[in-house]
Amino acid sequence: MTASEAKIDPLARVEAGAVLGAGVEIGPFCTVGPHVVLGEGVKLLSHVAVTGHTTLGPGTVVHPFAALGSAPQSLGYKGEPTRLVIGRDCIIREHVTMNTGTANGHMETVVGDNCFFMVNAHVAHDCIVGNHVIFANNATLAGHVTVGNNVFLGGLSAVHQFVRIGDNSIVGGLCGLQHDLIPFGALIYGRSGLGGLNIIGMKRRGFTRPQIHALRAAYRELFYSGGTLAERVERVAGHYGDDANVMQVVEFVRSGAKRRLIVPSDAADHGAEPDAA
Repeated sequence: MTASEAKIDPLARVEAGAVLGAGVEIGPFCTVGPHVVLGEGVKLLSHVAVTGHTTLGPGTVVHPFAALGSAPQSLGYKGEPTRLVIGRDCIIREHVTMNTGTANGHMETVVGDNCFFMVNAHVAHDCIVGNHVIFANNATLAGHVTVGNNVFLGGLSAVHQFVRIGDNSIVGGLCGLQHDLIPFGALIYGRSGLGGLNIIGMKRRGFTRPQIHALRAAYRELFYSGGTLAERVERVAGHYGDDANVMQVVEFVRSGAKRRLIVPSDAADHGAEPDAA
């Protein structure tokens, strides 16, 4: 679709080369760069800057003063044509920033479908964000972070570079995350480690009572039984090998064993039972 066929406010600037899908709407004072692709039905409300090699999926809505596809905040970046790819039906609120990738990383930053980014959220270079992820106000990712599906990041939370966040987990407001967070885990402000499992999130997503009970039992065995973490992981795998949810946690821990620590259970350090977050 050509720029002349889209609904473009006369106060917006769309550079030659930009690709606009059917039904695209670009409001006043927006700027769209020459290497940008806007999918069908994308809306840039006003004062939005989309630059770089950036693709926005169909139905995504971007609110004022968001900056998408700007150069990575990396001293090693030398102007390579790296990318930002954002999925379909995302809501990107005011002042959100997302950078392209780097040559030292994936060459691209990727955001999945149906994500909601509240005011001032930031996705740094080479991050991979899953589907149905929510960033509350001022939630921030450093570079090379991987975020799973159905994750919630609380307001003013900050994630260290190269950290992995597992599916269906929650990072509470004001939390700083330095280590990998297991799937279904709950990091809660004021704790030095995990505050239990994301029980509320699982219930909202339709997990059954037996599924939740199995995860809680496996969690206790993983963090509260004797032996090293590697030994406990294998015991859990032996006891719950036919449970897909538990094995997702097991494989997450296994895959990161040689590259990064996981967040430990805070309560386990004091001999207490885990909370139902």
